[in-house]
Amino acid sequence: MLVVTASVMAVITFSSTTPMTAPLDDTDRQLLSLLQANAREGTATLARRLGLARTTVVARIARLERSGVVAGYGVRLGARLDAGTVRAWCSISVLPKTAPAVLRALQAMAEVEEVSAVSGPFDYLVFLRCASHEQLDALLDRVGQLDGVHQTQTSIVLSRKIDRRSVGA
Repeated sequence: MLVVTASVMAVITFSSTTPMTAPLDDTDRQLLSLLQANAREGTATLARRLGLARTTVVARIARLERSGVVAGYGVRLGARLDAGTVRAWCSISVLPKTAPAVLRALQAMAEVEEVSAVSGPFDYLVFLRCASHEQLDALLDRVGQLDGVHQTQTSIVLSRKIDRRSVGA
């Protein structure tokens, strides 16, 4: 079990399922960039940095939320927590017609942080975070034994060289 003792920063989540009715302009892109860096930034500060009125920034954020460009807000874990964990990417191929059940089982595992459908010899790329190598080993055994999982291949993350999602990036 992971214990969160690290500092945290809010993050913004983008939706890829709801299309916007109007295209993003440069100001929208700048606003989104600022929100990605710190979603807890006050609207007055955002307005100053963008050279806009605070009410204009509030209206733009509301429009981006309504249109689905901004799907929600969350927390990004700080480096202190990240340093004490074992991270890995696990490629998974599943048997035909078993994907929904495999995805439900992965969703129930707290150590699974992300699942992406991918092209190539594997069906999914799964990002895992565990407290120890032993926990990762046990988790990989559980994943490999799921009904419908045909094959897995795992790479343990040694270090991140570029990470634009990290706090302070």
